[in-house]
Amino acid sequence: MSRPPTFTPPPGVDARRLNTARGDFAALDARPAGQARGTVLLLPGFTGSKEDFIALLRPLADAGYRAVSVDGRGQYETPGPAEDESPYAQAELAQDALAQADALGGRPHLLGHSLGGQIARAATLRAPADTFASLTLMSSGPARISPSQQARAKMLTDALSVLSMAEAWAAMQAVDPPEDTDVDGDALRERWLRHSPAQLIATGKQLCAEPDRVTELAAIPLPKHVVSGERDDTWPIAWLDDMADRLRAHRTVITGAEHSPNTDRPAETAAALISFWDGISAGQ
Repeated sequence: MSRPPTFTPPPGVDARRLNTARGDFAALDARPAGQARGTVLLLPGFTGSKEDFIALLRPLADAGYRAVSVDGRGQYETPGPAEDESPYAQAELAQDALAQADALGGRPHLLGHSLGGQIARAATLRAPADTFASLTLMSSGPARISPSQQARAKMLTDALSVLSMAEAWAAMQAVDPPEDTDVDGDALRERWLRHSPAQLIATGKQLCAEPDRVTELAAIPLPKHVVSGERDDTWPIAWLDDMADRLRAHRTVITGAEHSPNTDRPAETAAALISFWDGISAGQ
């Protein structure tokens, strides 16, 4: 589970609702002081939320980019059905991302972390050619997650079919006690309880069955960036290296980070993202 440094937006980051043609989505919105050089749409991963990017938002805005992170349908502060899995099909979540991009206007840079990367990929494959300025896949691999993580995801989705969210949280804490963290455990629990169980079940299944669509994505003429930590047990680093080669994508490995460089090493991650987007603006 991702552990954002805080759930409280820092000064200059506004908590708001992003109104789209497919409904309203909870968002954190950081705007630069002057004219924006571009807009960035950030999609969180499995069990995550918009707060997973909270340490990136001000650095991105200070570099001239409007940065907007969202809770997807059924994640944390964006409501969704608790029992019906159909609204969480990948195609539906991709259409949500396209609606979010349309609501932001212009051609945003799209970034997805983990599950969010696979949703971002699906949105890019469905989008008209001029929808996005670039695509960044952060700790998000070419196909299904590793066998060990498939086992963990299946354990969770099986548990959610018979346990309440509160019971599932207690069971997870008993099996995998939380590591030392500055994050308030009550805040993590509150986020978990506000997720839709149907969303977690549906997306957990997707992570275990996602096909390899790298060749299809490589054919999209869009600047691409593959970012990861130097260790990752969800998609091994060798898989991410190979995917970047097949995509002919820019590749960044964040030293000292694991599956969530956005929370493990936010300053270094923000710098790498800014450098990539600045290079696109400069025509590099």
